[in-house]
Amino acid sequence: MAADDLPLHFWQKSVGPEGDPWAYGQERAARESGNFSYRNAWLAECDGEVAACLLGYQAEAEPAPIAPDTPAIFVPLLELEALAPGSWYLNVLATYDRFRGKGLGNALLAYAEDVAHRAGCGSISLITADTHPDALRLYTAKGYHEVARRAVAKGDWQVEASEWILLVKSIG
Repeated sequence: MAADDLPLHFWQKSVGPEGDPWAYGQERAARESGNFSYRNAWLAECDGEVAACLLGYQAEAEPAPIAPDTPAIFVPLLELEALAPGSWYLNVLATYDRFRGKGLGNALLAYAEDVAHRAGCGSISLITADTHPDALRLYTAKGYHEVARRAVAKGDWQVEASEWILLVKSIG
C-alpha cells in the first residue's frame, strides 16, 4: 500500500521472526501522543469499507540532529524531512488498489491542506518513492514541486525504489 511496505519491514525487524508485526504497528498507532498516532490519522471510506488513509502532523520548526543509532533505512527520510521545517508533513497517503481512481487521493490531499492551513502551516510536505509515477503525477498536478532527492537505504529491505523524493507545496 504505502511506502513499499517500509513500516511492515521495520515492525517485523522490531519484533523478530516470531513476533507479530501487525500487532506491533497497531500498538504504535494506538498511542495517544507522538507523530505516528491515530490522533494524526484520517480514513476515507467507500461503500462502507476503509479505502484510503492519511496520516500527517506539523514538522518541527527546528529539526533535531539525526541520532547516531537511527536505523540507516530511515536516515535519508529524516534528512529530507529536515529540509521542510515547520511544514505540515503528510507522512502517509495511501489508497487500497481496488479503490484507486475514485478521487480519494484528491479528497484526502485537499483535506490535508485544510488541516495544515488550520494548523498555521505555510506549506505542506511529503516524501514519495521514484517508483510511484501515479502519485508523482497527482502531487505535481496539485501544485507540489520537487525539493530534493535521497538514495533509498535498502539494507535487507526488498524494494525496487532507488530514490526518495521530497515534494513541497506552499499553502500560505
